[in-house]
Amino acid sequence: MAKYNEKKTAGKLVVKDQNAVYARKAGSLKVIKGQVGQVRPGNQTKSVIEKIEFVRKGVTKKFLVKIKEKTDLDYDKLAKVLSVGRATLINKNGNKPFNLPLSDRIVGLADLYEYGYEVFGDIENFNEWMVTSNHALGGMKPYDLIDTQYGKDEVRHLIGRIDYGVFS
Repeated sequence: MAKYNEKKTAGKLVVKDQNAVYARKAGSLKVIKGQVGQVRPGNQTKSVIEKIEFVRKGVTKKFLVKIKEKTDLDYDKLAKVLSVGRATLINKNGNKPFNLPLSDRIVGLADLYEYGYEVFGDIENFNEWMVTSNHALGGMKPYDLIDTQYGKDEVRHLIGRIDYGVFS
């Protein structure tokens, strides 16, 4: 996990690490200076309302491809966790939006991974953690649970425990 320093200033939690300086206020994280998206990816800056609007507009295949590349999940694995046929993901035109329920699941998946990247401070480490058996999950891999909302919630809870330094 990346080393970082925290301090409160003017109601914001300011986080500094070797790559950038971030500020957290009202649940969002924004890069103040440094390399955007390297350690703490920028999607965390969207408010809940912005995410709802994004989902309602419909997620495009271009967005899904970005998630696919960042998470190292192939179309088979994405189809499994999104509860949809592989062909639905592959055959979608790049600019056409997916339907509302699928867009919601895609954004939820992206949100979970972004949270993991934020906590772990490293994309590759988190991607590896997602496909490694975990004692706190009864020996299951976090990836194997995220095809349901309850599973995503449990994995998010476990990431939160890791963030707070609780043995997990």
